[in-house]
Amino acid sequence: MELRQLRYFLAVAEELHFGRAAERLHIVQPAVSQQVRRLERSLGVTLFTRSTRSVALTEAGQRFLPHALAVLAAADRAADSVTEFRSSGSLVRLGTSEGLGDRLDVLLGAFARLAPSASLELVHAPTVQRLQRVRDGSLSATIVRGSWPSSGLDFTPLWMDDVLVALPASHPLASCSDVSFASLASLPVRLSPPSRNQPLYDLVVSCCREAGFEPVLGKEFTTAQDTLGTLGFGRPHWTVFYRAHANLLPIPGVVFRPLVEPSPRMQTYLATPADRRLTPELVALIEAARTIEEK
Repeated sequence: MELRQLRYFLAVAEELHFGRAAERLHIVQPAVSQQVRRLERSLGVTLFTRSTRSVALTEAGQRFLPHALAVLAAADRAADSVTEFRSSGSLVRLGTSEGLGDRLDVLLGAFARLAPSASLELVHAPTVQRLQRVRDGSLSATIVRGSWPSSGLDFTPLWMDDVLVALPASHPLASCSDVSFASLASLPVRLSPPSRNQPLYDLVVSCCREAGFEPVLGKEFTTAQDTLGTLGFGRPHWTVFYRAHANLLPIPGVVFRPLVEPSPRMQTYLATPADRRLTPELVALIEAARTIEEK
């Protein structure tokens, strides 16, 4: 059993899709499938049920998942202990997510001014995994959007993100300067499922209900590239993006418009450990975050 195989297994378990897992790992899909099969052979069990339409954890896979997480977390802590020793305790490992745009640049600039001798490493992973890694100490802190379970964590508010609608450029609503929720009632919406992004899912559904309708749920949001590619050239539907992310995504055939009636916004936070003494570098990161909040 190799750590690489455990990381591939975890990616597939979180995405429930071999293609998305491969994209997240920046490798080709056959390599993911091959290593997961080797892991299954070494364990003597089937970890996933596979069909042309879906991937799901078997009972054996569900039992194996928490142990795989624990092994990888221990491996990360072992590597971190050496890194922290080498850098004399000045390393900050910060979890990030897609589409933070220039907001992240402002935060990092403020941190560099407050802690010029500190080393900073950015780590990208799904939100649930990043929060767990802050709890177990393999991450110093992470940036998250929306409210998540707070056990063992402190949350410092950073900024509010506007939520925009993404529409086909050919749709009549694309000519509007802004789009009301009620005007979207007849169109399917592609959202990340609650298991992947509960805060954004809840925000969009609650806005639809406030506008007087239940959203028509289409296919799940996969990756930004694939979802926007389908949006631009497939059957009419809509999805949502944070403004900072949308500014980075000029996609042919797709337009982004502000949403009104209601106008959704999402709070972004810096999550830090609640039960450990903060290093001077982490204190500087929190102070940098508060500087952005005040602006």
